[in-house]
Amino acid sequence: MTGPSLDPELIRRAPKVLLHDHLDGGLRPQTIIELAGQQGYQALPSTDPVELARWFRRGADQKSLELYLETFEHTVGVLQTADALVRVAAECAEDLAADGVVYAEVRHAPELSTQAGLSLDEVVEAILGGFRQGAARAVAAGRPPIVVRFLATAMRQADRASEIADLALRHRDEGVVGFDIAGPEAGYPPGRFAAVFQRLVHASFHLTLHAGEGYGLPSIREALDLGAERLGHGVRIIDDIRIDPDGTVRLGPLAAYVRDRRIPLELCPTSNVHTGAAASIEAHPFELLRRLRFRVTVNTDNRLMSNVSLSSELAALDTAFGLGLDEIEWLTLNAMKSAFLPFDQRLALITDTIKPGFAAMRRELAARA
Repeated sequence: MTGPSLDPELIRRAPKVLLHDHLDGGLRPQTIIELAGQQGYQALPSTDPVELARWFRRGADQKSLELYLETFEHTVGVLQTADALVRVAAECAEDLAADGVVYAEVRHAPELSTQAGLSLDEVVEAILGGFRQGAARAVAAGRPPIVVRFLATAMRQADRASEIADLALRHRDEGVVGFDIAGPEAGYPPGRFAAVFQRLVHASFHLTLHAGEGYGLPSIREALDLGAERLGHGVRIIDDIRIDPDGTVRLGPLAAYVRDRRIPLELCPTSNVHTGAAASIEAHPFELLRRLRFRVTVNTDNRLMSNVSLSSELAALDTAFGLGLDEIEWLTLNAMKSAFLPFDQRLALITDTIKPGFAAMRRELAARA
């Protein structure tokens, strides 16, 4: 620590940017219960919202990515109708806006929401419609405007990546800004979808791939070889960094390449602890990667499972490492610069919203001193 922690409410009001958030990992417990009742879904472990939230959080904190992913059975189970998808997407936008997020890229695997007969296009259209509704409701409630975009995700263990790529390209002008591969890393290398990635690269479409979370450096190298512009998590890049007994830090060739090329790391600290990729927040590689000036961004991953918001993640990092407002602004600008939004729109958010917002925070802190 280098000084007193920032006021969590100040962090909440600061304009923030979120690049790695799963729609099916951020449902409100009460919404899950209500949707389950409407759809006749009877497999929930509890119909009490408080206990249900505890169940998800206990289930996620098992130090294993594969076990962590098992908790999604019930959230995905109630995301099988257009109305449910609209509602959950709208609530996602509202919840993020209430947390001070001004730009978010939210991801979901449309193939997971087709069990009751929805087409892939109907899934995407419902989610985009929900984002628009939620953003409008947030403004009506007096929140700062929020821009939400969608990352179409394919599951590693399935064989629908080509379909999802076509789907993403069909909706690229409606709010789908990128493509992702998610799911268990070990045993499911994304290289088997190399032709799909090549097609997307040739279509000038953005790619961010889950890599370097449950599996190590080979998954990061493969993601970059396939055309990934960002690394979903990427926390295991630390495996290519050595600290000598005298404190000298030595970067291996892959770590040096990632830093030199300014490849963004979508770090999700609490989730990384829950999946076993980091032992604790205090032991998370975030601090070393930040000091080495990698293109670090901070994200939530799954707000329900990990019981986090973007503000709470930043507050935890501030408590552990004494970030201060300047570093939180740096992290925010890292994320905005790395977003898949067109350049002019990114620049407008930086100059009109983010920088003025942090300037106002500094004046507030100065007035308190």
